[in-house]
Amino acid sequence: MSAETVVVNDVGPRDGLQNQPRVLTPAQRLQLIEALVAAQVKHIEVGSFVSPKAVPAMAGTDELFAQLPAGDIEYSALIPNRKGYELAKLAGVRSMVLVVAASNTMNEKNIRMSTDDAMAVCAEVLSQARSDGLAMQACIATAWECPFEGAVDAGVVSGLAARLLEHGASRLVIADTIGAANPAQVRTLMQRLVNEVGAGKLTCHFHDTRAMGLANAYAALEAGIRRFDASIGGLGGCPFAPGATGNVATEDLVMMLSLMGFETGIDLDALIAAGQLAGELTSAATGGRASPWLRRNTHRFARH
Repeated sequence: MSAETVVVNDVGPRDGLQNQPRVLTPAQRLQLIEALVAAQVKHIEVGSFVSPKAVPAMAGTDELFAQLPAGDIEYSALIPNRKGYELAKLAGVRSMVLVVAASNTMNEKNIRMSTDDAMAVCAEVLSQARSDGLAMQACIATAWECPFEGAVDAGVVSGLAARLLEHGASRLVIADTIGAANPAQVRTLMQRLVNEVGAGKLTCHFHDTRAMGLANAYAALEAGIRRFDASIGGLGGCPFAPGATGNVATEDLVMMLSLMGFETGIDLDALIAAGQLAGELTSAATGGRASPWLRRNTHRFARH
């Protein structure tokens, strides 16, 4: 009996790098992406099409898309609005991610719009993407807790999810932007969303602020989720969300999934090397919480 597959989307080149003290050049970012490709990572968030004044680390994302390694890889980019969509389309991006927060204050801080205005923009861009034949995911940020408003009602997230899918989103990313959720909360919300929209439409995105990132991923797995965002080396942090630290490390997530018998298709040895490169480039990546153990025990994950 073959192992069940879990898709891991590495967001390190975007979410991981957008708020680091050391701003990498497009050439350095490409080097990191090439290391992920060498590790057989098939889903990579390359960057974002946002104002370079607001997020200097994402300048030159169009250059990156012109140089990406060829192959059967889903390269995606984050866009904040219609202008970002047009820039991404011009750069040849085929898969994009729109973000709307579940809390009004976070939307105002992050994209300078109310939630209602943000949803109107989402509807417009999703409609255009559908006409252009492009895949457009929608990310619901602060799905469990907002740094400004506190706990988020599950009904609000459910309502946004339904509306985004009605507008044409190909998939929803449910994000614990500041790493505030606990496994019980994750299981409750994700079981509700799985029942309402189906597991195949859902991705989970966890940060490890309170050391519960992997536990939350496990809770989501138990609820039926089979697609996750993670960041090489545990890099991460949102410049507009106070308290947000690194994402769940891709190395830690792939290790857990492998030990549980799931198939990711990712070469853990090469992934560890990519994590070491991330650390050298940024002086910030930790390699994940299990990094010392993994480096001594990669033979346990050798492919036969």
